[in-house]
Amino acid sequence: MIRVVLTACFALIALPAAAIDIKEVTSPGGIKAWLVEEPSIPFTALEIRFKGGASLDREGKRGAAYLMSGLLDEGAGEMTSTEFAAAAEGLALQYDFDASADSFSVSAQFLTENREESLELLRKALNEPRFDQDAVDRVRGQVLSMIASDAEDTNDIAGKTFAELAYGDHPYASKLEGTADTVSALTREDLIASHADLLTRDRVYVGAVGDITPAELGLVLDKLLGALPQNGPEMPGPAPFLLAGGETIVPYDTPQSVAIFGHSGIERTDPDFFAAFVMNQVLGSGGFGSRLMDEVREKRGLTYGVYSYLVLREHVNLVMGQVSSSNESVAEAIEVIRAEWAKMAENGLTEEELATAKTYLTGAYPLRFDGNARIANILAAMQFDDLPVDYIDTRNSKVEAVTLDDIQRVAKRLLKPENLHFVVVGKPVGLGASN
Repeated sequence: MIRVVLTACFALIALPAAAIDIKEVTSPGGIKAWLVEEPSIPFTALEIRFKGGASLDREGKRGAAYLMSGLLDEGAGEMTSTEFAAAAEGLALQYDFDASADSFSVSAQFLTENREESLELLRKALNEPRFDQDAVDRVRGQVLSMIASDAEDTNDIAGKTFAELAYGDHPYASKLEGTADTVSALTREDLIASHADLLTRDRVYVGAVGDITPAELGLVLDKLLGALPQNGPEMPGPAPFLLAGGETIVPYDTPQSVAIFGHSGIERTDPDFFAAFVMNQVLGSGGFGSRLMDEVREKRGLTYGVYSYLVLREHVNLVMGQVSSSNESVAEAIEVIRAEWAKMAENGLTEEELATAKTYLTGAYPLRFDGNARIANILAAMQFDDLPVDYIDTRNSKVEAVTLDDIQRVAKRLLKPENLHFVVVGKPVGLGASN
């Protein structure tokens, strides 16, 4: 992503998860946020997320959200790009604008003594971007260069192919950066339209941590967001998952094949979600402690790395994974992965595996709260995912409550080795396309 991160050094406060006191704030203008006050250091981190992201790109305008996100600080209000950057550096303001498939995010960190001036710069970027043609052309060139580079990356090719096959005509089927053709055709008017579509008050979630009171934060929210459009365009519907079990081979001249694989997954709101989360820790998310790593790498030496993960997106949920192996051994690696999928589905976990997974997951969770910016990000993400305000306090107890019976039930329900589809990029020996 095109980012500007200034090099000012900020002191960060690490808070234990149990000590985080979240205040729910509503601005005079009705904008809501979650706040953790931490006045011991004169510094505030702000995380703003707008739901929608690149999934709201208009038809034929793929890449508009991504390109727009790289231009918000390339001149704003009466300030040119150079003037804006110099002012931000002088204030020690750090900021980042980023478009993902489902969200548009704004991250900012500023000193209390420079709060008003820093927020005025941020307000201009969010409300008055210039989209000057020279800046558009320059940033477009950077995006096009990245697109060209990705076209030769086997991991990128595998992910792109999997998405195209899986999601039909849904926005998820194409890369959010766009293609060379769509990005080259984007106009200034397209970027203005994307800005109006993405930055709307009906889909905004805010987390703040640091030296700021609820009353002060309320005024900040109205200043930054109060003049944005109230409502955004209609969201895309659920994404289909069109892949059946099998393999798709993408021929590519490389000594090592890359495979991305997956099938349908589980909703975060599902009562069995935490059981699935713990199960996947043992299956493939736990690094060298996982079954996939043990069977595919340690016992057979077929790869340097293999893993699985739960995909929780706004419009689709999957269980996915990735492995790289030599062209001669990738077919065996795929066979072993399917076998481990089936073994977990049939037998679940051992008591020792369950205890080890719980210890790791509950012990690692507090380590996430290691700075103002990280905590602000978590607060915004919790709201974005419709999690309750006490989630931080209850999350580990939900992990601890998972039983072997829960794992057995969710493994049988969720893991379907016959439904796994592998997209393999390379020159794999012993594999033929079955889709």
